[in-house]
Amino acid sequence: MSAPILRVANLSRRFILSRAFLSRPAEMLIAVDDVSLDLAEGETLGIVGESGCGKSTLARMVLKILAPSSGRIELAGRDITDLGEREMRPLRRQLQAVFQDPMSSLNPRLRVRDIVAEPLRPLGLDRRTIAEKVRETLRLVGVPEGAEFRFPHAFSGGQRQRIAIARALVAEPRVVICDEATSSLDVSVQAQILNLIADLQARLGLSLLFISHNLGAVRHVSQRVAVMYLGRIVEIGTEKDIFDRPAHPYTIALLAAVLEPVVGQDVAPPLTGEVPSAVNRPPGCHFHSRCPKAESRCSTDDPALLPRRDGHLVRCHFPE
Repeated sequence: MSAPILRVANLSRRFILSRAFLSRPAEMLIAVDDVSLDLAEGETLGIVGESGCGKSTLARMVLKILAPSSGRIELAGRDITDLGEREMRPLRRQLQAVFQDPMSSLNPRLRVRDIVAEPLRPLGLDRRTIAEKVRETLRLVGVPEGAEFRFPHAFSGGQRQRIAIARALVAEPRVVICDEATSSLDVSVQAQILNLIADLQARLGLSLLFISHNLGAVRHVSQRVAVMYLGRIVEIGTEKDIFDRPAHPYTIALLAAVLEPVVGQDVAPPLTGEVPSAVNRPPGCHFHSRCPKAESRCSTDDPALLPRRDGHLVRCHFPE
């Protein structure tokens, strides 16, 4: 089996909100807590969870926008965790991103041809080669001919997201991170962009990290899925593992909230209470305060992320 194109090992990110002073203890927000995952060549790994669970913070660390507090990030076998911007610059073409709001991620002062060409400029290509590559990539993502001479404000939200996808793909990256890439679009346009992403992944053999709170979108494009809660991965497995054989009570509750119930099957009870603070996280299992299956040990013993009989990983004392 080939080595993963992207590997994240024990990655954490802590934010100090206030330092200790006299008898007052320091306050620290733990946004991502000891996350490890691999992304194989040509695979789409979906990451799901409620808002504030650490999905976007994880994406920003992988993209080297945000420095991790601890842990390691490897891209194509190379440790990039501590690389500075100058050392990262030659590697940027291998690691690209598509963000949530295309209007804020596209420079309104540049024409589409210049926006899409940005990742190519450090490569030393001549102007004709860059222009041909930009036109080819815009055609690939379904942007109409002639659009390269216009500005972003002249396009709809879906067209702008296609332009953002073209910019991410033009330098032929090895890994693309989609961070809520469809959540700001209308439902019908979301379906078009999801179909485009799935088609491009299959045609180009892309390795995608697809981050979303939309379970339907994640199921549509992903081969494997990781479920995050309060900065941690609580379950990770194949798409069928997560959607057809969920094991963690949190995953079961998430699915029950959005999927149609099956006649004859028990319906999972809805989640109760608010997500605990990432500053004052519950002891033991962080989900126990909302879990319908919690027992006394859940409030004291922190479960490890371990394989169950079918092989997928679950962080729970009593997996289904």
